[in-house]
Amino acid sequence: MLFSSIFFLFYFLPITLGLYYVIPAEKRTARNVVLLVASLLFYSWGEPVYVVLMLYSAFFNYYMALLIQKDITRGRSAKGNLVFAVFVNLLMLGFFKYFGLLMDTFNDLTGLDISYTALALPIGISFYTFQAMSYVFDVYYGKVKAQRAFPKFLLYLSFFPQLIAGPIVKYRDVELQIDDRVCTPERFGLGAKRFLYGLGKKVLLANNLGALYAEIGALPDDKVSVLVYWIGIAAYSFQIYFDFSGYSDMAIGLGRMFGFEFNENFNYPYISKTVTEFWRRWHMSLSTWFREYVYFPLGGSRVTVPRHILNLLIVWALTGLWHGANWNFVLWGMYYGVLLILEKYIFGKYLAKTPAWIQHLYCILAFMVGWVFFSITDIGDALHYLSVLFGGGPYAFANMTTLYYIRTNILMLLAAGFFSTPYPAKRFETFAKAHPRIGVAALFGVLVLAVAYLVFGAYNPFLYFRF
Repeated sequence: MLFSSIFFLFYFLPITLGLYYVIPAEKRTARNVVLLVASLLFYSWGEPVYVVLMLYSAFFNYYMALLIQKDITRGRSAKGNLVFAVFVNLLMLGFFKYFGLLMDTFNDLTGLDISYTALALPIGISFYTFQAMSYVFDVYYGKVKAQRAFPKFLLYLSFFPQLIAGPIVKYRDVELQIDDRVCTPERFGLGAKRFLYGLGKKVLLANNLGALYAEIGALPDDKVSVLVYWIGIAAYSFQIYFDFSGYSDMAIGLGRMFGFEFNENFNYPYISKTVTEFWRRWHMSLSTWFREYVYFPLGGSRVTVPRHILNLLIVWALTGLWHGANWNFVLWGMYYGVLLILEKYIFGKYLAKTPAWIQHLYCILAFMVGWVFFSITDIGDALHYLSVLFGGGPYAFANMTTLYYIRTNILMLLAAGFFSTPYPAKRFETFAKAHPRIGVAALFGVLVLAVAYLVFGAYNPFLYFRF
């Protein structure tokens, strides 16, 4: 079930909110039951079979955390149980997400043609598996106590605003909120506003930008030009930002409407001046997860230079693989790993001395090239697209197709660039405080426009569902 769907907006969400708020605030357990039942229904709506897998993951990690806590309390080593818990989590994730990749790779390397049945990817498995592992790690490291009430842990893992595509929420960040949270009209209003921000990003911007990229990607060779492909990858760069940050906005807003506060997941990454800064601003919950549970345990930067380089390459190869079961994602991750290493050890200090606009241009070029490897799963096709961007092949710099796409999409691309900066949101917040009625009317207008697009439009994908 998509947040940006008519059914969710006009049936699921209003019914869930109604049932939640009809229960008195002091009856927290009853409210938690409403959220838990709604979350399980939300997840099972599209694929009821895989709700069993999610329930198994929840019970397994709940039980293993209790065993780890018991070992710690009795002064015994809990490392064995931790290793077993991590192994089972990774085995489950690997089997359902990477089985096809492993079989295809094995067939390619051996020349065999072993047939297999491709498994449907359980929605959100990467997100809830990482949340479950962060909980087990935190119990092991003494950052939280193991939750003894299984329904409370299940609510943490399955809570529908962040279940499908994050942000990746650590148990320690919501532990107290599960038992005691404040629901006020002001917080509800702020949550609704944040949800509408995200809905507008997703439906009004991301969907239209995605349709443009798909159209350019399907052009025959005689219509292709260098500039057309740059327009295409620019459209995809904006699409994936507004798609994913919009979903994060909706998740954070929904959580706030039910009294939960989630950490931010995006901080205007496209205003960055370096790749290092970009990854401090993009998908921050994932970056934090890998930093805490992979990078630091490997030694972080407090090691020799060769070992630090190896640590970065390991982390970024895993980051790429987390995003999808294709080798292009590993290549995408390694691309960023190499750039981060080069920034730190070779040209970063020189880059810092250049004018700000040069730094910003460098970063834009870096992430646009990266999105080529991310958006095109066939590495050969990705390299071909990249070669065209830089003048390779028998393609003109511009042609009549270029003029058509510029004329019909320039306003949308300019709007996307404008709304990817913090300026419009800050200006709107200031204006809405001075003119609250107009601010509410503007948000209502976003809702009306988004619903109109959803009713009359057919293109409403969500990129991160595959992860």
